Amino acid sequence: MAKITRLEQLTTNKFLNLFHAKGVNDKGYESNYFIASRNKDKSGLMITTHENEADGVGIYALYGEKHDKVVMVKQYRYPIDGYIYEFPAGLCEKGEDYREAAVRELHEETGLVFHPIDAKKMYEAPRFSSVGMTDESVAMVYGYADGEITDKYQEAAEEIQVVIADKDEVRRILKEEHVAMPAAMQLYHFLADEDPFAFLNI
Repeated sequence: MAKITRLEQLTTNKFLNLFHAKGVNDKGYESNYFIASRNKDKSGLMITTHENEADGVGIYALYGEKHDKVVMVKQYRYPIDGYIYEFPAGLCEKGEDYREAAVRELHEETGLVFHPIDAKKMYEAPRFSSVGMTDESVAMVYGYADGEITDKYQEAAEEIQVVIADKDEVRRILKEEHVAMPAAMQLYHFLADEDPFAFLNI
């Protein structure tokens, strides 16, 4: 297994930082690797802790009396200089349970009230979002949403449009729009399964 020989912090930002790792693998190849992280300093990196804790949450929420619509957001993202369809998501606050974070984040981004369901741990376990460049880990939380949509709780830095999509609109989005990978994978269940959450019972 590769060994990290040096770790240097390059930025000191609030929400995202860049680290430089030097290492050597079991073939003797020496690498310079740059890692983006939600952590404020080296002490919280998975390189240091070797613990996988949720930095944030993704929220898969069904909406409507028949639970036949899904809550999405259309959000401007700087890395692509354009809009992308995603599930509502956000960062966990220090010491906050990820399910509590999901309730808070859905309300902040959409104004809706989120009711998480009790899914097996394997479906909510934190997963790495893009491990080739970051140690960010995200827990997916499933449930139902109700209430009225509003943008009054959104942060000034956010450019978010709330989308309540039925199956026809989801098909259009998948065919025509930029879609975040985690949302796309879950939307396939939404389209194919009579009960979109049926897979949670496997």
